[in-house]
Amino acid sequence: MNLPREAFLLRIFIGESDRWQQQPLYEALVLKARELRLAGATVLRGPMGFGANSRVHTAKLLDLSTDLPVVIELVDTAAKIQTLLPF
Repeated sequence: MNLPREAFLLRIFIGESDRWQQQPLYEALVLKARELRLAGATVLRGPMGFGANSRVHTAKLLDLSTDLPVVIELVDTAAKIQTLLPF
């Protein structure tokens, strides 16, 4: 695979419990990116965060969240990343 000299980064923030067709959303997005032959994808699980509703999600033992923050990073040219956006 030829890697681009200049690349763009698409960063997607979701919750760990988000699903699409009975599979984790992060998994569906990474598999679609691979199918579209994007240069790279990484999924990062956050130990703590909050979103639009300002509710804090944390991985502390006493307050174990089942919906930790997840960041999906996709890298390729702008044109290739645009092919993923409709999905």
